[in-house]
Amino acid sequence: MNKYFLNVRAKTRYSIFCVGVLIIGCATSYKNITAEMPDLTLIADGMYRGYYDLSSTPIKVTLDVRVQNQKVTGIEIVDHSCSPIGKKAEKIIDSITERQSLDVDVISGATASSKAILKAVENALQ
Repeated sequence: MNKYFLNVRAKTRYSIFCVGVLIIGCATSYKNITAEMPDLTLIADGMYRGYYDLSSTPIKVTLDVRVQNQKVTGIEIVDHSCSPIGKKAEKIIDSITERQSLDVDVISGATASSKAILKAVENALQ
């Protein structure tokens, strides 16, 4: 075999390796993310904007959280950059307002977007 062919094979293998590492990194970057609901008794009534950028992924969330009488009374997604599958994570806002907690089940198949929404709510209320 000539030197050129071997060099192309080595570069191809290296490229495949790098893409694999990138995919694995993106797939696992959100697994350890947790969010805690701030103490709502310390938050005045009003609308609060939260943002979260899930690093190493294209997922970004901007939302508004409405607090009234020390309760989250509404969450409105302003912008959610994600895949079409990630859009189904937006249903998690119903669980947050019902339970008044960020300790809710993530939406199956949209775990990364679910966690980004939870972190955006946490950031809004901090």
